[in-house]
Amino acid sequence: MNITIGIADDHQLFLKSLSLLINSFDGFLIVAEAVNGAELLSRLALLPTPPDIVLIDVNMPVMDGAATTQRILSIYPNTKVIALSMKDNDATIIEMLKAGCCAYLLKDIHPTELEKALIEVNETGLYSNDASNVNYRRLLVQSEQNQILTEREKEFLSLACSDLTYKAIAVKMNVTERTVDGYREILFHKLNVQSRTGMVLEALRRQLISL
Repeated sequence: MNITIGIADDHQLFLKSLSLLINSFDGFLIVAEAVNGAELLSRLALLPTPPDIVLIDVNMPVMDGAATTQRILSIYPNTKVIALSMKDNDATIIEMLKAGCCAYLLKDIHPTELEKALIEVNETGLYSNDASNVNYRRLLVQSEQNQILTEREKEFLSLACSDLTYKAIAVKMNVTERTVDGYREILFHKLNVQSRTGMVLEALRRQLISL
């Protein structure tokens, strides 16, 4: 029985080329093609059974890779989703893995490596020996650690979201201004921002504070 594959990629030449390549692999069959996540979901709904694996482009119009992945897995929990991208930066990889992808492949992957990845994902639900040699576990652990704030950091963050100066915050927390500078630098790093305004906006986005 063939391993069935669905693909979503907004670059149609790449989409068609990838489909032809995968169809040439022994035991694989493309059952759905789409140029964005919304179209893919519509096509999957018409199939008698969902595909075994779906390859999702990270950056697509209408519905991007992360949103599409989450939607697919909520409807078809047994389907395995693989992210496809030209990007190999940590933030993008973490976003797709958190969305539920079981592998992250770069688009310049060698055909032999792609076939190996599809087989391993189908058999084990995992594939981490990708072309970019990404240590997924390290990235996810690092991401989770960056989300954790100490009680004092939370206190500083709450005060930083007020109209108090950093000097006044130091007095309020009964610490030196240098210590407050340290809290600020730590929060900038953990929230991946470069300004007090950015820190406040990101804290609100992550629901770390409420105003």
